[in-house]
Amino acid sequence: MKFQVLFIVLTAGLLTACSGSPAVQPTPTLNALEVQGQQVYVANCAGCHALQPETIVIGPSLIGVATRAETRMDGYDARAYIETSILNPSAYVVDGFNDVMPKNFAKDLTSADFDAVVAFLLTLK
Repeated sequence: MKFQVLFIVLTAGLLTACSGSPAVQPTPTLNALEVQGQQVYVANCAGCHALQPETIVIGPSLIGVATRAETRMDGYDARAYIETSILNPSAYVVDGFNDVMPKNFAKDLTSADFDAVVAFLLTLK
């Protein structure tokens, strides 16, 4: 009887582990600058940009932005694209979205907050 119970428990565990559920991606460990950037994101960006895939608030989701940013504009790496998108959001508007991002972030963010939010966005691969 004990072996039957053990067999059932092990089989249930194996079936659960192999159920085809998507693997949960671990949250990257953020350094102090990236944590500051996450706070800047929450205060200034989260109202329009989600951090969930395929979720549109007003602007596109920022999940994967660090990877997509490398291919958005010829001659721009991810950092340059993200910086340009914040400082001059009309320079490149993602297809399917309107040019509605505020143009005042260059004035409103301190240079430290700007550097921090860019560092945070670069963790979103």
